[in-house]
Amino acid sequence: MKKILLLLNICIFILGKEIHAQTNFPYYQDIQEFKKKDSLKFPPKNGILFIGSSTFTKWKDVQAYFPGYSIINRGFGGSTLLDEIRYVPDIVYPYHPRQVIIYCGDNDFAFSDTVTSADVLNRFKILFELIRKEYPAIPVDYISIKYSPSREKLWNKMKSANRLISNYLKTQIHAEYIDIDPVMLDANKKINKSLYLDDMLHMKPEGYRLWEKVIKPYLIKD
Repeated sequence: MKKILLLLNICIFILGKEIHAQTNFPYYQDIQEFKKKDSLKFPPKNGILFIGSSTFTKWKDVQAYFPGYSIINRGFGGSTLLDEIRYVPDIVYPYHPRQVIIYCGDNDFAFSDTVTSADVLNRFKILFELIRKEYPAIPVDYISIKYSPSREKLWNKMKSANRLISNYLKTQIHAEYIDIDPVMLDANKKINKSLYLDDMLHMKPEGYRLWEKVIKPYLIKD
């Protein structure tokens, strides 16, 4: 059954480029905004591409955290891995990046009670392979799903998905699993709620500063 669903997702992607040109899928307008922005000033090739959900969407000043690196932020909305898959031709292929950094997966669980950790792994595999197909040699790195306090009931699923994706990436070349969990803990090894906004889902600048320290060693210089 899972293999059938995997093939179905691939078929959806193959047809997606034509379909989403005609139909307003979720986040369609976000993608159009990217295209409008690119038409005014297209990002330089060979940059580091950040793709993913609202944790990246809200990191609007990400370039300021990584001076000396050319960062392209194409995080959109509260996207899931299925949304990332659908829009790969729009948010990845045009930019000719030297590296792709992905943060996505927590919304897959939050938006559906039936999604399992194995489902998230399979979705990630599709996204990874689609990027690999176009850019076979560039590094593709995944940031672990953060354990937001507002989604505590999903933590076990998230931990399982993180473990599965980490193990999968160990079998791939030019691929890294970036574990942000240790820096998100307080002195008592509990989730540090002070790093989060009032919604207990999205991070304050203090959280992003910790992410900067973890992510920077993985970034590929010119």
